[in-house]
Amino acid sequence: MKKPVNIIYGVDETPPFLVTLLSGVQLVGLTSIYLLIPLAVCREAGLDRPAVQDVLSLSMLVLALGANLQAFRRGPVGSGFLAPTIFTSAYLPASLLAAKMGGMALVSGMTVFGGLLNAGLSRLLRHLRPFFPPEVAGFVVVMIGITTGSLGLRNFLGIGTSQPGNPRDLLAAFVSLGIMVALNVWSKGSLRVLCALIGMAAGYAVAAMAGRLHGSDLAVLSAAPIVRWPHLGHVGWSFDAGLVIPFAVAGLATCPRAMADITTCQKINDAEWVRPDLRSISGGVLADSLATVVTGLVGSTGVSTHTASVGLTNATGVTSRRVALAIGGVFVFLALMPKLAAVLAIIPPPVMGASLLFVTAFTLVNGLQIIASRMLDARRTFVFGLAFMGGLAVDLYPNFFEGLPPSLRPFAGSSFVLGTLAAVGLNLLFRLGVRRTQAFRIDRENPEPLKIEEFMESQGAAWGARRDVIDRASFNLTQSVETIVESCKPEGPLEIAASFDEFNLDIMVTYAGAPLELPETRPTNEEIMASEEGQRKLAGFMVRRSADWVQSSYKNGRSTVLFHFDH
Repeated sequence: MKKPVNIIYGVDETPPFLVTLLSGVQLVGLTSIYLLIPLAVCREAGLDRPAVQDVLSLSMLVLALGANLQAFRRGPVGSGFLAPTIFTSAYLPASLLAAKMGGMALVSGMTVFGGLLNAGLSRLLRHLRPFFPPEVAGFVVVMIGITTGSLGLRNFLGIGTSQPGNPRDLLAAFVSLGIMVALNVWSKGSLRVLCALIGMAAGYAVAAMAGRLHGSDLAVLSAAPIVRWPHLGHVGWSFDAGLVIPFAVAGLATCPRAMADITTCQKINDAEWVRPDLRSISGGVLADSLATVVTGLVGSTGVSTHTASVGLTNATGVTSRRVALAIGGVFVFLALMPKLAAVLAIIPPPVMGASLLFVTAFTLVNGLQIIASRMLDARRTFVFGLAFMGGLAVDLYPNFFEGLPPSLRPFAGSSFVLGTLAAVGLNLLFRLGVRRTQAFRIDRENPEPLKIEEFMESQGAAWGARRDVIDRASFNLTQSVETIVESCKPEGPLEIAASFDEFNLDIMVTYAGAPLELPETRPTNEEIMASEEGQRKLAGFMVRRSADWVQSSYKNGRSTVLFHFDH
């Protein structure tokens, strides 16, 4: 592993104490806003405020544990990278449904189930990838954003809350959201990192001046002790088979996110990074899964890695895993101060709505970026279009779905569940008829580069391959055909076969003629200028460099060149 020049303290290095502490505080500030997710579920379950404070304090302890499970690898657990944990909105739709049906006991029990299921899946990532490709994962993230945004709008506008919304509530909501957005867009440094917390504080102030904070709220804050270990009196566990599907979907949704975040960590910390290390990724997913099991045991909701925090470590140049110790220490300190938990417990609904809308904007964009990273054809257009409309139908026409037979209702419990199941099912359906290997011929007299580009473009879209890999392979194939035609003088057409799975793209060129020479070192300038042979060696050297690896063979008068691209 070679440390990139923009990284100041790499993953294996130990920064000075002050740098470690401030980096930890900064990441805590960025991740603590996601405590709103267990808070929203607690409110949906009807917990009283002391119990909510306990849940929030215990949730902070889980965040401390999760960051360190991820950073410090122990056996198969952990990625070995600084990838802080947050309470993920992937579990929010299923948790809200469980809260309505059976309170926090059902939320806790089903969260433990989701974590255990995810732990099993972490051992099978390579085999499951064809059935849950990145473009479907992106769609799942979009549906998560829609569900989170819907909850945010309800609180923002005062719809279905304990107190109807009024102009003063809207003022608090707009001030809170406006400050969050403004600081995130137009500020730098600490103001940008802490924009959500600053916006929430401003919203609190406006809500207090507008009379939204009542005497009972302030009494809860005043009664909270300065220091106290959180109690477990609210904790209980129950199980409902009807919620297996929603929580299984939530668990599946966190896998691609953790995989992407750990892959990003690998790229950030290694200037010579070529391909993902599946062992590290699998360990990272397992660490997330165990943290989710723990959070279910203490009565909170599911967790996952945080993409924005990974990006922040890259921006600051501090990726040392030692920062996870600082994150853990800060969260433990906060967890033992109930007054801080009480501040979150009495958050006014319009301020919580503004915060959820702020988070939703990033969630939706992340999902769309994941989808856009893949090439899409008509098949995948129908997958996303039909699944999206199916998911929205649950919210648009709830009476229809409430009238379904009891055996079918779990499949349509929310727009998130139905949309995700539809996307996965349609993806499997439309994979039928998509050949994973395609072949065509090129006339040596007229190679037609445009024909090669059109072939790779259409097949890449049918396979759902990454555009950057297809573009690189298309350029490689075009250059290779030109080099073979000019240097090897083939007899007859060139036969090209391209095969793809979720991990590899292989292109094989077969022709009757001399083998293509693929030198591992660049010929000297003198060799290139002295003869055509030097020019052929240069062309072969450039062809070799444009693929991840190349293999050339010759048998019975026919030559074969195999180009491999990691996907």
